[in-house]
Formats: sequence, C-alpha cells, structure tokens
Amino acid sequence: MKYVLITGGVISGIGKGVVASSIGTLLKSCGTRVTSIKIDPYINIDAGTFSPYEHGEVFVLDDGGEVDLDLGNYERFLDVTLHKDNNITTGKIYQSVINKERAGDYLGKTVQVVPHITDAIQGWVERVARVPVDGDEQEPDVCIIELGGTIGDIEGMPFVEAFRQFQFRAGKHNFCNVHVSLVPQPHTTGEQKTKPTQASIRELRGLGLVPDLIVCRSVSPLTKAVKEKISMFCHVESERVLSVNDVTSIYRVPLLLNDNNVINLLAEILKLPIETPRRNRNLVKWKDLADRYDRLLKEVTIALVGKYTQLEDSYASVIKALRHSALDCNHKLNLKYVDSEDLELSTQHDDPVRYHEAWSQLCSSNGVLVPGGFGLRGVEGKILACQWARKTKKPFLGICLGLQCAVIEFSRNVLGWKDAHSTEFNSSTTKPVVIEMPEHNPGQMGGTMRLGKRRTVFQTENSILRKLYQNPKYVEERHRHRYEVNYDLVPQFEEKGMKFVGHDVDGKRMEIMELEDHPYYVAVQYHPEYLSRPMKPSPPYLGLLLAASGKMQNYLARGCRNSPKFSTDSDVSTSDEEIVDFASAKEGATSGL
Repeated sequence: MKYVLITGGVISGIGKGVVASSIGTLLKSCGTRVTSIKIDPYINIDAGTFSPYEHGEVFVLDDGGEVDLDLGNYERFLDVTLHKDNNITTGKIYQSVINKERAGDYLGKTVQVVPHITDAIQGWVERVARVPVDGDEQEPDVCIIELGGTIGDIEGMPFVEAFRQFQFRAGKHNFCNVHVSLVPQPHTTGEQKTKPTQASIRELRGLGLVPDLIVCRSVSPLTKAVKEKISMFCHVESERVLSVNDVTSIYRVPLLLNDNNVINLLAEILKLPIETPRRNRNLVKWKDLADRYDRLLKEVTIALVGKYTQLEDSYASVIKALRHSALDCNHKLNLKYVDSEDLELSTQHDDPVRYHEAWSQLCSSNGVLVPGGFGLRGVEGKILACQWARKTKKPFLGICLGLQCAVIEFSRNVLGWKDAHSTEFNSSTTKPVVIEMPEHNPGQMGGTMRLGKRRTVFQTENSILRKLYQNPKYVEERHRHRYEVNYDLVPQFEEKGMKFVGHDVDGKRMEIMELEDHPYYVAVQYHPEYLSRPMKPSPPYLGLLLAASGKMQNYLARGCRNSPKFSTDSDVSTSDEEIVDFASAKEGATSGL
C-alpha cells in the first residue's frame, strides 16, 4: 500500500481537497486504484451536528455517514463510493481509545497521546486504506490522506506526530508528503512572496515531516526564479515545486498538475509501476469538460432559495450538481442566491429594499431550486417561492425540506387548509401535512435521521423523473431527514394533481412528487446532489436545467439517451413564447404580493 499525505500551510481553505482529488484523478487515469481519507482535527464525532455556517454542508455517504464536504470532492472526482470511516476526527479517535481503556484492553497502563492516540490513528489509516471503494472487491493501490487545517494548529499535533511515525512504519518508497502552501502576490508590488511558504515548510520539518512535493497556490503561474528560491530555502528539487495558479474552473486543476509532471514524480517517489499512455482517454475527457466549460456562451439563471446563502460552502454539493447539469445542457450557470427570509412579508415591512431585490432576483430567474434545511427561520419564504413557481409555471425543484414546503404550500392554497404545516414548525397544527418519522429520537441530535442510501420505487411509468433516470423500476439515492409527508393525506393531494410517483419499498414514505399540468414542478425527499458527477449529472437537477433552458421536450423526444449538449443550434435556450410568458408571469407575481 502506498500513502500520499496532503498537508497545508499558511492559511486554511487553500485548496488541499481539490489538489488531493486531482492527484487521485491523475493516478486513477493511469489504471491505479485510489482511495481517500479526510482527517478533521475537531473533537466532534462527525459533521452531523454542525451549522452550515460553521463548516459548510454536511456530506452524506451510502452507509449514512455524515462527513466533511471534502469527501464529496473525492467521490465526484474519483467516481468512488467512500465509507464513514474514510473521515477521521479527533472525536472518533479518542472515543475508540477510551472505549478500549474502559474494556481493559491496555492492561492498566497509563493511556497517553503517544503512543496510544498516535497508534490508533495509524491503525485506523492502515485499516481503512485497504477497503475497496470502486464497487468491486479489489484493494486500492494508493491511499490519499488529507490532513485538515494548517501545520502548526494545536488540535492537529497528534495527527502530525502520528504521520511522523507512520512514514517509517509504511516504508521509504511507500509514503509521500505533498505540502500545499500559499504564495501571495500583493497588488502594491506585484511580486510573488515566498516567505510564508518558507516558514510553513520550516515548521513542517521541525515536526518531523519532510515534503516530497510542494504545491504552490498563487494567482498567476510561478516564475522560474520563485521556484528556484523555494527550492533552495525549502531543500526540495526545483522540479518538485509545483505551480497551481488560479484557473477558470476546478476541472482544469488535474490538467494543471499533469502539466507539472505529477504522475512521473509520484511514480519516482513511490516506485509505482505506472506507464503513462501518450494519449490518456480519461485526461482527454477532463480536457474536453474544461474546454466546454470555458466556451459556454448561453446562460441559464437559477434562483437558489435558501437560508444559508451567505456561505457558498453551505450548499456545496447542490451548487456542483447544478453546474454539472448546466454544463451538460451546454449553458453557463448564473446562480442567484435568494435568502428565503427576504421573501417574507415581515421583510417588506422591516426592509422594503431587501424585500423587492429578493423578489426581483426570483422573478428574473429561469428556474427555482429550494434545497434542504432545518429550523423555522425562512420557511415561509421558501413556501412563497414554491407558490410563485407553481402559479407562474416556472421550472421548480425541491430537495428534502423543499418537498415539504411545496406540500405545505399546495395544502394551503389549493386544498384550502389554511392551518396546514409541518409538526417540526407547528406541533399544534390542525392539518399536519408533514410529520415526524416514528423512529426519530428527539432527545438525541447526532445520527438520528433517516440517513444513507435507500431505495425509491416508482409507482407509475408516466413520470418525467422516471424518464430522466432512464426508466428504471427503482432508484437508490441518499437521504438525510427527520420529517416526511403525512401518508394519510396523500389521496387528497393526488386528487388535486399533486402526484407522489415514488415511494419507499414499504409504500409508506413519499419520496418523489410531480405536479400535473406544469412543465417541471418536481420535488424529492432524498438528496440527489450527493451522487451527481461532472460527467454524469443527477437526473432531478438535469431536469431542472433542461426545463429552465428550454431543452426538455427535445431531450425527452430523443428518449433521454443523448446528452443535450449535442443538440443543434436550432434548439434555442428560450423560445419567444417562453419570454412573453415569463414577462407576464413576473408582472403577475409582483402585483399579487
């Protein structure tokens, strides 16, 4: 087993996850089996109880693990299925050591950070690195490990010490340290500064780790003189100082690293039996993807109506799924973040400017997405967005809470149940259209939801989402929720045209909703964004972008087999009739508020 440790210096959020994913992509393109581990030094057991503002979104795996969003990057880039143990936290390590101590496994010895915590870290890495992730029973060849935070963080010290020991445990040609550092370029001088990188490498060496490769993040490509300076002061050969400057999209990062000769450098350091083909098919696909992204001219506007819109990472997988689908539709995504609270009537009274700006953004969009979330704040704004999309026949996709908001809105304004609500927000409602799952334990926060991959069975062949999924009898998608549609009220919804076309295997949980007489008004209880891939977009998201860009009918006419990016120029993004309808719908929606 070969191990590649990715560490970071100077600042956090420098792009270690993308670098780790890109290195894995390059290795995998050469036929090497790759797995990934993300280490988060926080004491939380997992990411499940984090606020989205605290650490970005919570990514959910097939086995129900609630993990760091970087594991989503690994799965998307490498097209693998990771497990909850691929995310290591300080909390998990200490919990496992304490459980062993309580069971008497240490035979009365004093339990200490060294050697017990560091040994537990090394043992965990060795065990998880050998778990197959490619859908077969083949053991990976290389494990890429990303150490979160920056070198010098006090909470990361046990992990740094563990890997200082691990480099000898693994063996000389089985361990490689890639250090990602920032090379700032102040506007005042325009000169690339190497001092932060020098200080970071000095600290890393002082802790016992020697970088084999230095990846320098910068605004523009490193000059030869800067590379040689870093090489001299950091004691690394100049060809092992890699320049990763800002690029037009993350799809270009693997290509940029390939231009830096990363494959051959890793093959030399790790003694990997890699034969790089002259024309690598996988890299050609990545280049085609990156080139198409840069050439996009047509634009499609999607309004993301959420409550965590101040931090983009809060909806990381949702945004990437939208971008995958927009790219597949040959359109550039123009994403507008609409704070759902700003759509509410209380905002009209308190801050009329914010209120009208929010509605202006919503009304000028080609499609609406209402993602998941927790808590009462902003829910009424999401319900108003659902109402606007339903009335104006704008393409709409609801995810998790988005489905529940669409059901609440339909109950109030079509079925006439003015008191309809979710018991999450109003426990005394006379019409509980969304109710708590029977197995939910309200006294326990972490890991008590319906989590992980579950099967959804289609109830009819006349379903637009079933066609987009290529007409299977069922689909398997990942879930993360505590509340669901009230099964007892479903017949009354369906009588008025809100069809629940997908149920769970027992037929009791409503998983997919589609509205009759609407171009695309779809909502799902699961989170399809977790399984979206750059070259294989998620069908619900693809449907939203197809409908928003005016390509849905042509795509369905082709049997949903060919990617819409191959459509002819005559397949315009928005017809004249749609423009007229949009203008009138916007006017009607504004006047009705």
